[in-house]
Amino acid sequence: MTTSPTGPHAGSDQGRGDAVQPVNILIVDDEPKNLAVLEVVLDDPGYRLVRASSGDEALLALMADEFALLILDVRMPGMSGFEVAHMVKERRKTARIPIIFLTAYYNEDQHILEGYGTGAVDYLHKPVNPAVLRSKVSMFAELHRQGRALEQANRLLLGEVAERRRAEQRLSELNESLDRRVTERTRDLEASEARLLEASRRKDEFLATLAHELRNPLAPVRNAVELLKRQQPDPAKVQWAADLIDRQVRSFSHLIDDLMDVSRINQGRIELRREIVALNDVLSDAIETVRPMVQECQQDLAVLLPDHTLVVDGDRTRLAQVFTNLLNNASKYTDSGGRIELAVTLERDGVVVTIRDNGIGIPPDRLESVFEMFSQVETAISRSRGGLGIGLSLTQRLVQMHGGIVRAYSDGVGQGSKFQVVLPLARAGDGTRPAEPEAGTEAEEPTGALRLLVVDDNLDAAETLAELLGTMGYEVRQAGDGEAALKVAEKFAPHVVLLDIGLPGMNGYDVCRRMRQQRGGKKRTMVAITGWGQPEDLKRSKEAGFDRHLVKPMDFDALVEILKTVPEPAARRNNAG
Repeated sequence: MTTSPTGPHAGSDQGRGDAVQPVNILIVDDEPKNLAVLEVVLDDPGYRLVRASSGDEALLALMADEFALLILDVRMPGMSGFEVAHMVKERRKTARIPIIFLTAYYNEDQHILEGYGTGAVDYLHKPVNPAVLRSKVSMFAELHRQGRALEQANRLLLGEVAERRRAEQRLSELNESLDRRVTERTRDLEASEARLLEASRRKDEFLATLAHELRNPLAPVRNAVELLKRQQPDPAKVQWAADLIDRQVRSFSHLIDDLMDVSRINQGRIELRREIVALNDVLSDAIETVRPMVQECQQDLAVLLPDHTLVVDGDRTRLAQVFTNLLNNASKYTDSGGRIELAVTLERDGVVVTIRDNGIGIPPDRLESVFEMFSQVETAISRSRGGLGIGLSLTQRLVQMHGGIVRAYSDGVGQGSKFQVVLPLARAGDGTRPAEPEAGTEAEEPTGALRLLVVDDNLDAAETLAELLGTMGYEVRQAGDGEAALKVAEKFAPHVVLLDIGLPGMNGYDVCRRMRQQRGGKKRTMVAITGWGQPEDLKRSKEAGFDRHLVKPMDFDALVEILKTVPEPAARRNNAG
């Protein structure tokens, strides 16, 4: 087998350059002179001629390289051209190579048919016509080039398609990643915004509640001062006013102490004065502190203490503060006549103090948050003694500082609550609230004085205001909750109702609405007197039916001006005439 890259005239190919990529052409003949003739005829830089003198050499060349055309002698010793053609067409790699048969025989139709039957594309007789041969070879060479160019274009196109698909896949992955990051970022921002909004809401509620809690003790103090200013000195009255002011100052002090304790704990500045102390003594301190509040609310406090001494290593004052807060909390959220139980038991973890009530209970979704700062089961406006919402948080921190834990339990709204404090052991070892005026079935005889009804669950505030108004010539009644106020109003038929908003049970808004429905209720002057003074509070009181809204501590001169606008009773006008 002989290869001729450029034919016999290599110099002419170099002069023409490499503009045309040469194609391989296999010429097969057992006569060397015939091969030489073919080389001369096909001398062209666009062809790379490969010579083979037998069928075996031709097959080896076809296996080694790619060819655009096979020029094949029919009659060769050993393997004929037809046999070579059959084998070429049977192989997948060479089946598409066009074959031009060369023969020296004429007019052999059977011979020609056999050649075309083996897959020949043409059939030329020897001696070949050079022009015809060159024309046919040129055509098949160009077809091969075009096919190869088309294959290359297809490969490039497929590569571009594959690359585009890979790019689209990467873009899709990037988009998914971006969408996922945007979704996560949006979720984080929404959660952060929700936390900020919740913190802002709790801050606003805390500030409003703080203002309410500060104003409430000021109201009776201001009333007592006003009463002392308007009367001649009376030792009994002075002592009464002094006791009242003292109680309210202690309330102020307790509120401020709680706030300061929270601040000290947050800053790590609070220190416990530890000692070995009997738990019964701690609980007795707490019980004595809350007993007046429990009695005022007519609640039953049952205490079950062990008959043997249990001692703990702790700060007696701070531990008493813990149980005072829990008992206060139980009383705040238990209605009048309710029951509070305190019991002490021993468990493996230590001593367990359980405080249980049958009050309003805790919703299941709030059990985890009751110990958070400023958290309250109900808004303070719906409970007259709602407080600032820091008592349980302070309690939890103080218990933890003593190495204990505090837990909250409740079966749900209206099912009461239970708080348990577990402390490590150091070693083994009913009054009644003043009754509200009873409402009878018959209306009182009207007098010539303007009739005023004062409604406030803060007994000191109600008594001082009623006493003060009484010295001014008004006929005054008082009530400590909504139901009692409605009964008194039905009998007393007041011209003016001075109504607190934060009442136990039924709040002041609901009381106002129901009073408006009573006989003569539409003509009454309804005045809200409350510690709530935000714009939305004024709007809400107006919607409930109040005529005026005064914020505690009340400006008494403002109240006097309001009373001056109330028409005089008919009896007084008739007597004056």
